[in-house]
Amino acid sequence: MSKRPFFIGSQPLANNVLYAPLAGCSDLPFRKMSCRNRRPGLVYCEMVKMEALIRNIAGTYRMLEYEADMHPIGAQLCGSNPKIAAQAAKIIEDLGFDVLDFNCGCPVDKVTKDGSGSGMLKTPALIGEVLSELVATVKIPVTVKIRAGWDEKSINAAEITQIAEKAGAKAIAIHGRTRAQGYSGFANWEHIKACKAAAKEILVIGNGDVFDAESALRMFDFTGCDAVLAARGTMGQPWIAEDILRALEGASPILRTVEGLRSALFEHLEYIVQYQPERQALLDMRRVACWYLKRLPQVKELRNRINHSATTTEVFQHIEQFNRDL
Repeated sequence: MSKRPFFIGSQPLANNVLYAPLAGCSDLPFRKMSCRNRRPGLVYCEMVKMEALIRNIAGTYRMLEYEADMHPIGAQLCGSNPKIAAQAAKIIEDLGFDVLDFNCGCPVDKVTKDGSGSGMLKTPALIGEVLSELVATVKIPVTVKIRAGWDEKSINAAEITQIAEKAGAKAIAIHGRTRAQGYSGFANWEHIKACKAAAKEILVIGNGDVFDAESALRMFDFTGCDAVLAARGTMGQPWIAEDILRALEGASPILRTVEGLRSALFEHLEYIVQYQPERQALLDMRRVACWYLKRLPQVKELRNRINHSATTTEVFQHIEQFNRDL
């Protein structure tokens, strides 16, 4: 199950545990935490829209910022217009990214309303057309991320796997939920298994409900997938790749202590303060703190204090005091 090194096309990765792009979450501070110590094989930047990239809409390029030691690094494009796909892909390649992913899985209305994201699942041939444009334009490997289907009546992930392979994509990530499910219920890994059976050469990456090492091992075993893509499971535990890799090797899990978690939270918040202006940093810190603190008991009062803090300095003070009270 553990593949080291792992290749997507000609791009070597350290391993086959990958971190998904998370809209509004996987910013530069998040990626700095993800790339520490025993890192995943690949970390993606947040999804960006093709049109926003081409038109240089405010904030788009900032979402694609990364540091030299983050290589290999992936970018993800979203859009439904094959006429601008090549231009957007070339920009991504020129920015130095190692892998280009095409998003056909985002379920939110503001993305799907123009047929983008998981709206592409309704037009499988168009997915192939866009992928063909991307593959023909760039030298870096092109991948695609999908869901099982638009809803339970239109499961077509296996069909899209074959279309993507024919178009030249090197890997396809399948989220076991439908677009209609959103993030509710459970991911059906049978759909990932079916895609693996349909694939000839394209790599199949499993996604959905990978929240710890045990679930990752079950996904590998049940689906036969080539790699796993951790998404929400990375929130508040940037070390999940290390946990998964240790489990794959039969090593004992690392005991995650309260002090270790507090230190990681501090580090993540410090990255945020360095990256964002005060007001945005304060908002981001409230959100990120909840990721880490949900893994601890008796932190309701601390969360309330953080959410009512007027400055980033106050947030740090509350967390320091919590540590002393343990």
